[in-house]
Amino acid sequence: MANPLRLEIVTPDRVVLSEDVDYVAVPGIEGEFGVLPGHTPFLSALKIGCLHYKAKGETVYVCLTGGFAEVTESKVLILADAGELAAEIDKERAEQAKKRALERLAKAKSEDSVNVTRAEASLQRAINRLGVLGLIR
Repeated sequence: MANPLRLEIVTPDRVVLSEDVDYVAVPGIEGEFGVLPGHTPFLSALKIGCLHYKAKGETVYVCLTGGFAEVTESKVLILADAGELAAEIDKERAEQAKKRALERLAKAKSEDSVNVTRAEASLQRAINRLGVLGLIR
């Protein structure tokens, strides 16, 4: 049997996950990449997206909002701005966040006071959360 791959996801607030996994797929800034035990070491910036991993025959999803990944032969360390397991996502809260972001973007057409970049990032995070919920339910 192959050596396990350790996946650790850390945010400024907490350790989201620390577990041995069989495989992990990560939303890199240049595209999604997959990691198996024995992978060539590298670093990558992350985009807002969904990380998923397989462990004990199950697939688990985690929402990330950017950060960095350090891959070694036996470990994937994710240093994320924010991260949450799919089981932690509040669907109503995510839907409200999406609605607010869309409203701010609509206002941006007529008002200069709206920070479009921030509203677009909020929308992207909400869509990411809702997308993960669609995958698991």
